Amino acid sequence: MTQWNDGTEVTAAVSPDITDETNALPAKYFTDPAVHEMEKETIFSRYWVYAGHANAIEEPGEYFTRTVGDKGIVITRDKDREVRAFYNVCAHRGSKMVDDTPMTDPGNANGIRCPYHLWTYELDGKLRSTPQSFEKAGMNPDLEDEDVPELDPEKNGLMEVHLDSIGPLLFVNFAEDPAPLAEQAGTLKEELESFPLEDYQLARRYVSEVECNWKTFSGNYSECDHCQANHQDWIKGISLSESELEVDDHYWVLHYTHDEGVEAAESLIEGEARFYYFWPNFTLNMYGNADGYGTYIIDPIDEGCFQLIADYYFKDSELTEEEREFVQLSRKLQEEDFELVERQYEGLKSGALAQAQLGPNEHTVHRLHRLTQEAYDA
Repeated sequence: MTQWNDGTEVTAAVSPDITDETNALPAKYFTDPAVHEMEKETIFSRYWVYAGHANAIEEPGEYFTRTVGDKGIVITRDKDREVRAFYNVCAHRGSKMVDDTPMTDPGNANGIRCPYHLWTYELDGKLRSTPQSFEKAGMNPDLEDEDVPELDPEKNGLMEVHLDSIGPLLFVNFAEDPAPLAEQAGTLKEELESFPLEDYQLARRYVSEVECNWKTFSGNYSECDHCQANHQDWIKGISLSESELEVDDHYWVLHYTHDEGVEAAESLIEGEARFYYFWPNFTLNMYGNADGYGTYIIDPIDEGCFQLIADYYFKDSELTEEEREFVQLSRKLQEEDFELVERQYEGLKSGALAQAQLGPNEHTVHRLHRLTQEAYDA
């Protein structure tokens, strides 16, 4: 049963069973600024979060940056070709070191240098050098040069962030001792690694800021009851009645089957589209009849705004005319969804609704809400 806000603000935790009358995440968790601050620690600092694609830094010395919540990191490929992630913070006095560098335009350097006092680090994070002013005490009358201690390169290196991968997909975790990525991913890791994801190149990126909570868009992505009414161009040739929603612990996948007679070119998934959602904020979209795939990063900016980063991967970074038309159709789908979730968020902000009721085909949304509730309660 829907729970309207009657001034008492009485809500319950997300129910373990979708048939329970109070099974959705209470509305206040979508609109409260304090909840946004809490989620930086309870969700985005404890779970594996997508950082980027390894193909962006194929050569030693290449790097890109990523920001998760308030945490800026730099991801490098070191001289031994190992991919590493570090806080983008100098070990000297905490300055941000590297300017924002998206993986679509990666940098290339033989080390990481802080512009503040020129401390320089190897690509594996070890301190390489400091200026002479840190080796001599000429301006300090209380200290002789020979009393200046030599800095240990490892003890004074960069702070590394846990990094792991599913194929070429790189994930980071800010927890001190996180469970392995494979544990969070479950069977998703083996399933995705059976596809040749590394053979595809980034061909197009769209970055959008949308006026709603990130969980609002995530819920919309996770179900297709709204598709018939709102995505008429996209559902042509797709049998929604044959579609299937599969739920696992930390991911769910929407299978879409194309009608007979719709030709499938040589593709990752011939004739079947699969949309994977991996908790907390990453999706992988396999389009069936298109020979390529896409990813979404759903990054919260604050409680009422998120950034969607949509990347498209094809055999070649130069799009064919057919691929360009496909990306445009996908972009149209995104914009249709943006309008839907912003309308929903206007309703949530009104304060009228205390707690929503989910439908039987929204069990994927229920899973999203359950994981969110569990993260809050952990």
